[in-house]
Amino acid sequence: MMKDLLYKSTRGGGEALTASRAILLGLADDGGLFVPERIPELGITPEELSRLDYKKTAFSVMRLFLTDYTDEELWDCINGAYDSKFDTENIVELRRAGGAYYLELYHGATIAFKDMALSILPRLMTTAAKKNGVSEDVVILTATSGDTGKAALSGFADVPGTRIIVFYPKNGVSAVQERQMVTQRGENTAVVGVHGNFDDAQNGVKAIFEDAELKARLKKHGYIFSSANSINIGRLVPQIVYYVYAYGRLLADGAVSAGEPMNVSVPTGNFGNILAAHYAKRMGVPIGKLICASNDNRVLTDFFGSGEYDKNRPFYTTSSPSMDILISSNLERLIYEITGEENDPSACAAYMRLLRERGRYSLTDAERARLGDFFGGCASEKEVSEEIGRVWREYGYVIDTHTAVASRVYRDYVSSTGDVTPTVIASTASPYKFAGSVVEAICGGRVPGDDFALVDELSRVSGTKVPQAVEEIRTAPVRHTRVCEKDGMRQAVCDILGIK
Repeated sequence: MMKDLLYKSTRGGGEALTASRAILLGLADDGGLFVPERIPELGITPEELSRLDYKKTAFSVMRLFLTDYTDEELWDCINGAYDSKFDTENIVELRRAGGAYYLELYHGATIAFKDMALSILPRLMTTAAKKNGVSEDVVILTATSGDTGKAALSGFADVPGTRIIVFYPKNGVSAVQERQMVTQRGENTAVVGVHGNFDDAQNGVKAIFEDAELKARLKKHGYIFSSANSINIGRLVPQIVYYVYAYGRLLADGAVSAGEPMNVSVPTGNFGNILAAHYAKRMGVPIGKLICASNDNRVLTDFFGSGEYDKNRPFYTTSSPSMDILISSNLERLIYEITGEENDPSACAAYMRLLRERGRYSLTDAERARLGDFFGGCASEKEVSEEIGRVWREYGYVIDTHTAVASRVYRDYVSSTGDVTPTVIASTASPYKFAGSVVEAICGGRVPGDDFALVDELSRVSGTKVPQAVEEIRTAPVRHTRVCEKDGMRQAVCDILGIK
């Protein structure tokens, strides 16, 4: 029998834990993120992979990472997650438009790619609680830049033994994104707008996780904290499946031959989605270049270009709000890897300390050399709008603002390198989540009307159906109105949970 794959902190503290325990905790006690002690090999032939549907691909990947879950437990989680709440039997679709393949990851209940992992995380977590004899209610605490919040709320709503509190930047998400969250049903759900940006909300959540006194008080009241952000390894592992499945589809469609590489282009904010592609490559999936696409908040573009991570810069609010991030938390897992994971995690911890204290750090030349698989690029607001219009005019295909960032940066990459390897572009949200920006790009100018009038106009212009996830919030009552300052998040948690 294969030995369990254990998880350790990127900052070196604490003991190695089973997957279920790491999922329950979300964040290591020393503030680090959990990473597997090794990346397992996929161990599936190309012919076998080409025949797997999404659920079977998910099982094939997740059983290698979540080794303390039984096969029966994993199948229960997978079958419960990927069911009729997705509007396509395939769960995801791969659409060709021009020389690229758009991997549509937004067919779930909240029409964003976060559904893919957040449909299964509650099941993984409640299973983990049972396996570890946890009697306390699990309080899911998460910050969102737009999509994670609604997907997490939807996934955890009324799940026994859980509470969920979502913080989002007030005035920093799209109107549809906000309305999706504040109308969320579920007696165990709470939504709080934060006066600040996403980084303020995320930093506040991290500070709460690291507050030992608060955690002790919660435990006395029958609660333990966990996270639904992509810092939770239970979010990251299901994302690896996207890229394994995409390669299988390319094989099945004859777009690549066995062993022939594919590139991927990923709109990137918190770095979890593209890190999952990197892990898929380490598992043995023939992935060539990992194209890391940013919007005007180009901190990652500059990082891959210079080796310096510097968050001391202006913060821009853009039409792709899920990428409006200056602290990409999951990058820590890559930093841990390139600074010598087998030897001394203190280097990673030191960089994270510099980021916290000075807002920047610089890699050594040797460390930079280990980033060769990545290409960093960015797209301006004007370029994003132009790309949506171009893809619509040339192929009759509608993409959202985030997908447009990845599509434009992919074209820039091809132009600068001449690399025409078949490329999968992660399409991370339905265009209906950002109808105003998409209609404006397609029509070539501003279109008057409120948010739902623009949704209807997008449907009319594009000839596509308005998703049910949008229709159902037109008249849904607002249930969550709480707002706080960025230094009031801790108190908000205590108030919501009734802790004095």
